[in-house]
Amino acid sequence: MLYYLFRFLEDYNIPGAHLWSYISFRALLALILSLVISAWFGERFIKWMKRRKIFETERDPSIDPFGVQKKGVPTMGGIIIIVSLLIPVLLLGRMRNIYLILMIATTLWLGFLGFMDDYIKIFRRNKDGLKGKYKIIGQVSIGFIVGLTLYLSPDVVMRENISVPRQNKTEVVKHEVEAHKSLQTTIPFTKHHNLSYSDIMSFVGKHKVAAGWILFVLVTILVVTAVSNGANLNDGMDGMCAGNSAIIGVVLGILAYVSSHIGYASYFDIMYIPHTEELVVFLSAFVGAMIGFLWYNAYPAQIFMGDTGSLTIGGIIGVCAVLIHKELLLPILCGIFFVESLSVIIQTQWFKIQKRKGRRVRVFRATPIHDNFRKLDSQLDATSTYILKGWPHRPFHESKITVRFWIVSIILAALTIITLKIR
Repeated sequence: MLYYLFRFLEDYNIPGAHLWSYISFRALLALILSLVISAWFGERFIKWMKRRKIFETERDPSIDPFGVQKKGVPTMGGIIIIVSLLIPVLLLGRMRNIYLILMIATTLWLGFLGFMDDYIKIFRRNKDGLKGKYKIIGQVSIGFIVGLTLYLSPDVVMRENISVPRQNKTEVVKHEVEAHKSLQTTIPFTKHHNLSYSDIMSFVGKHKVAAGWILFVLVTILVVTAVSNGANLNDGMDGMCAGNSAIIGVVLGILAYVSSHIGYASYFDIMYIPHTEELVVFLSAFVGAMIGFLWYNAYPAQIFMGDTGSLTIGGIIGVCAVLIHKELLLPILCGIFFVESLSVIIQTQWFKIQKRKGRRVRVFRATPIHDNFRKLDSQLDATSTYILKGWPHRPFHESKITVRFWIVSIILAALTIITLKIR
């Protein structure tokens, strides 16, 4: 809203009004504002929750070999994240931008889904929360809406990158003159970074474009669901998910900026996507909200984000990657989330397979994988056999595990940026 106000004032030559036309100015302002709101609102929200004794269901202390008790810690901290994210976006963003509208819709929808899960856990005293099938339906729904909107909206276009050969055999990267609908996406470690969903579906002949859009919508649903659940699984230690998500948000902001800038898009030989610069404002507010939330969520946590936060965070990351056509970079960028999900899948499926053979065999001492690093062998089920029983040799404090996961996320973030130059 302030963006339109100051652009109006710019017509009257008001000093400083022109600054609002710069994406860097609005992005940094969004970062600062979200940090301030998160710190100010977070303190009051925590006190309000404590006065009403709205606490997280007590976590099992047997998981932690250091005997850390976590009683009386409020949950639903995702509300702090959502509020401190949306207020700067509404004030500083261009609200007629289709990409910004989709991000706001994703935040509200998955925030509501996570809130319902936390509400059932706290007020209905049901530790299982919202049934898994309803979570999946909610995640699939927003993925379908995003994918369908990108297909139907006339504002969603791009200018594909092309290479022009010179006499000295070097190639100059340029972009098509006309922006149009495209099924191109960025794929790492290939010469021109491009992969078309329609080319994948070329076996259907003349219907390959329609089939490509169907595949794109299905991929969008898969990405949103997978990343949202991965973030949810990663939210098991103080500061873990918020820190990892802040790092991921910085990289997505960089990718959104270079994709929206024709000069940088040409330099990195990636497609130019007009109007995605508004995602930089959104992601700056997102990073600010994450860092501000860490003020209260870092060990020892004064509040947990709950599913209200984790489901929303994962959905934001997944949808944003799809909007800038970088979804195929997520296995690298969100490697922590991917490994967390994979560890749970391996653990449950291997146990089921062995159980049918009359054996109780598990791979890890505990899952998601971060719990494996803090559980003692003496705490394991004596009736089960563990393949990785002695790994690691000693348990780590959760603050050490959290920081090390952040370090891994930083390495993966750097690798993601590097893929733009590795061909």
